[in-house]
Amino acid sequence: MPIASQPVPAPSHPLADVDRLGDEIAELSAHLDAATARLLTLIREFDARGGWNGGFPSSAAWLGWRVGLDLGAARERVRVARALGTLPRLAEALARGELSYAKVRALTRVATPATEARLLAVGRAGTAAQIERIVRGWRRVDRQAEVRQATRQHAERGTVLVRGRLTPEVGALLIRALDAARETLYQRTRATAGVTAPDPAMAPPTRAQQQAAVLADPEQPGQSVLEEGGHVSAETSRRLACDASRVVMRHDDERRFCHARVGEGHHVRHWAQGGPTTLGNLVLLCRRHHHAVHEEGYRVFRGPDGTLDFRRPDGRPLPEVPPTDPVPADPPPTC
Repeated sequence: MPIASQPVPAPSHPLADVDRLGDEIAELSAHLDAATARLLTLIREFDARGGWNGGFPSSAAWLGWRVGLDLGAARERVRVARALGTLPRLAEALARGELSYAKVRALTRVATPATEARLLAVGRAGTAAQIERIVRGWRRVDRQAEVRQATRQHAERGTVLVRGRLTPEVGALLIRALDAARETLYQRTRATAGVTAPDPAMAPPTRAQQQAAVLADPEQPGQSVLEEGGHVSAETSRRLACDASRVVMRHDDERRFCHARVGEGHHVRHWAQGGPTTLGNLVLLCRRHHHAVHEEGYRVFRGPDGTLDFRRPDGRPLPEVPPTDPVPADPPPTC
């Protein structure tokens, strides 16, 4: 009587298991690139709509606070997001998982709408390391062309043209720096010629000294005029007068509102209202957040226990970083 034998499954080949793992890694990487494309689209829209402008100097700073990115990585995300807004082919290739984020990040450093198609072909043909080398060479050629163009401009005109748009107080600071440099050269020339310097006690008071008495009253005229004649708001005047950065200070350990290591000393109670210039009445803020407190409605208070209470313009407390919703686990595979 013949005995029927049970079928014995063929043992799985180790190489087949490794190939399957490799395929899964590649597939998941493509999904991550597609998700990154969606993330960059959201960052670009958030940046364009000024969603970061609620106490943060930039979208990158907001990403560092909200998502926990390193500031350098956050700036790079914002840069790539902005660049892809004018490079639809590269954006689509990233969204379809055809190009990795590493390749797209490198290509956006040099790509323009005119060169996008050619660089897309380069991205599909090379590895990320090869593309980085190509981009570095491309940028080197561009820089050399810029140097040649700048040299021609200087040779033709004999001058250097500087253009920029500054806020009134920063513009005034630049003018003061130029005036100080000019005065230094002037005094050096006078000293060389043997001319004695005038008595400082006979010098007229500066406009800031003349206006010190009226800073306590926001309705007083004249306090919004800088020494160079530019006009700023009354709150800007109070912020400029508020700075106590010459006092030795340290950051609040919480660093909930401002993460900068170098900043300006803010009087919790303004000195024009009787607030003393002491450590108990000071908090170190960066220029951006000092501006936000004085001119955008943000407020800071010090509690009886010394802790700082930061408030939004509508009076709501400024929270810690909001918690992120937990990511659900992958469902178990079905047979």
